[in-house]
Amino acid sequence: MSDITTPPPPAIWGKMTTVNSGESLAQMAEQQPVLLVFLRFFGCSFCREAISDIAKRRKKLEKRGLRIVLVHMAPGRETAESFFKKYKLFPIDHISDPQCHFYRAFGLTRGTPKQLFGLMNWIRGFQAAVLEGHGATPENEEIGDGFQMPGVFVLYKGSILNSFVHRFPYDRPDYEEILDTCSI
Repeated sequence: MSDITTPPPPAIWGKMTTVNSGESLAQMAEQQPVLLVFLRFFGCSFCREAISDIAKRRKKLEKRGLRIVLVHMAPGRETAESFFKKYKLFPIDHISDPQCHFYRAFGLTRGTPKQLFGLMNWIRGFQAAVLEGHGATPENEEIGDGFQMPGVFVLYKGSILNSFVHRFPYDRPDYEEILDTCSI
């Protein structure tokens, strides 16, 4: 879990608008709890694994009154939506952040060589890419920054209720457990 206790300034939440509906994160989080998931780049096996995990749990998460919003680095709507469709996670609210301004506002940094290239990363990468069938694609501008680290935040009424900031790209958050600790 994260040490982040102070949410980014409300001005940032207001600037974070979904590509598909145009609603701001501030508006959404005022109406209902939001599971805000910052993804790694779309070429990453772990990003694809996260999308798959969320797709499998979507109905259960939404039954808890939660709105799922994904943040990605793809500059265009089409690239992101093609990945979401592939994993049957479409339609879904999503925010494009190719310059990673919102990632930084939430305290998410670029990974270090130790985080990105350790043995466990290769082992879990093989599991996600080959054994689970998520594959991988080299980094390019259309799919994002391969060094950017992901994170998960539960937001409601101007507060961060809980968060999970990945220490390593291969960390696999338990979305339901993240919600359980904030009584949603």
